[in-house]
Amino acid sequence: MDAIKEWFPTNPKVHTLVNDLYKRYPKGFYVNAEKKMKNAKGAAKYIGRYLARPAIAEYRIESYDGETIRFWYEDHQTGKKVNVAWPIFRFLFELLQHIPPKHFRMVGRFGLYSRKSHKKTNQILSLYAYVRTRQLSLLVEKKKRKKTYRQRMIDAFERDPFICPHCHREMDLTEIWHADHGFIFHYMQGVKCIKFRREEDVIKKRAG
Repeated sequence: MDAIKEWFPTNPKVHTLVNDLYKRYPKGFYVNAEKKMKNAKGAAKYIGRYLARPAIAEYRIESYDGETIRFWYEDHQTGKKVNVAWPIFRFLFELLQHIPPKHFRMVGRFGLYSRKSHKKTNQILSLYAYVRTRQLSLLVEKKKRKKTYRQRMIDAFERDPFICPHCHREMDLTEIWHADHGFIFHYMQGVKCIKFRREEDVIKKRAG
């Protein structure tokens, strides 16, 4: 509290607030600082609980008879459940201290989240969306395009299997031969030789 006074030496509101807190809490404050936050995400999650939730969850309130309210809380030092019975006005007094005044800003927005940067933020997000969409479309196109045997061989061995190693010109496939199945492909496959055609014509004439 003394450090806060030193940080704002010319601000009368700060001095008034600090002096008032010293009077209201002569024994000091209870600070639960046992848990260490490891990263920014954990810190944001921890702070977010206090911004989005009330001071006490409804399920902790066990009963209310019009005068006395019974609830429980967890002691941070012992980790045990503590049952409490308070008069309703004391409960309301303690609860209302946690409700901020009207129009009180709980969260300050900076950078891209600032209202002043709203126009610039939209431009940046639009650009990001365009770039991301383009990247995804290129990735899909790349996956759709399957590499041929020739391309795979060039990538794997840095050698074009269709280029002759002697004359360095592109070769033509003439035949594929297998030890068990014989000729699988031949460039003359399906083309009958001239001699066979003539013999076939002679047979047809005799049959006619």
